[in-house]
Amino acid sequence: MTPARPTASATPAAPSVRDLVRLRAERPEAIAEAAARRKRRPLLRTAGTAVTAVTASERARPPHPGRLMIIAADHPARGALAVGDRALAMANRFELLQRLCLALSRPGVDGVLASADVLDDLLLLGALEDKVVMGSMNRGGLAGAAFELDDRFTGHRPEDLVRHGFDAGKLLLRIDHDDPGSLDTLHAAARTIDAMAAHRLPVFVEPFLCRRVDSRLRNDLGAAAVTTSIAIASGLAGTSAYTWLKVPVTEDPDDMAQVMETSTLPAVLLGGEVGDDLDGAYGKWREALRLPTVRGLVVGRSLLYPVDGDVAGAVDTAVSLL
Repeated sequence: MTPARPTASATPAAPSVRDLVRLRAERPEAIAEAAARRKRRPLLRTAGTAVTAVTASERARPPHPGRLMIIAADHPARGALAVGDRALAMANRFELLQRLCLALSRPGVDGVLASADVLDDLLLLGALEDKVVMGSMNRGGLAGAAFELDDRFTGHRPEDLVRHGFDAGKLLLRIDHDDPGSLDTLHAAARTIDAMAAHRLPVFVEPFLCRRVDSRLRNDLGAAAVTTSIAIASGLAGTSAYTWLKVPVTEDPDDMAQVMETSTLPAVLLGGEVGDDLDGAYGKWREALRLPTVRGLVVGRSLLYPVDGDVAGAVDTAVSLL
């Protein structure tokens, strides 16, 4: 299987998945070499930013200046492989890479959020040229585990992101007032934000208030809970200069305008589980994207594994919302 790749200025180290596997076994240093020569871009493109894009019109004007469209693929590293009723939908790495490369090739897609193993694969495939690359930092809170809320930073460290020349990091911050493990995660998150700020690297904080229902962790998407989680996340660390928020749309989308007044930090919307109602999700995202602090979308499973199988169509529709 050979993933479709975005147009890149350099020849990829691995033209195919077969080459990727061979390189990993025989020349592991190829990953660092690919990272060192990767063409980088600003986190946000503005109307005056020079763009080397696929079409002449995109060279003249970014498709959505000042906005971000990021594809998320950090779920497998937390053991979250399900999409809808397909328990192992994201388990096939070759298929995931094919879908990711297709999504990244679509006009208007700015970049990807993933764990180190996925980003290393994409580096070798040449799919990260001129893209925003976000490393996923805390993946220790494995899905369904008794220790899920003691969410250790087992992924990228700030120094890893700097070494690879990546552009941002992301951390998950789930808080359950009845689970002492939340305090350790809260403390670790604050210190990680400090470390990212010291490197002048943006960090996207994804906060939730949550609780266990029948031994399963559930995020509270009510307006009060999302408001509280935003307030807590915004106040972490010694500076918020490089902090972004990654927030869900509330259960009642009409609450979003008031909820997003909780902080002046820039924010992106996360996709989350949308089930079969992708059109409904598009509508919710469209309305929330009109709010002044909301600067884009970070969406994964619902675009990579749409019900109708049309990855390109799902991604293009999401881009059009910006």
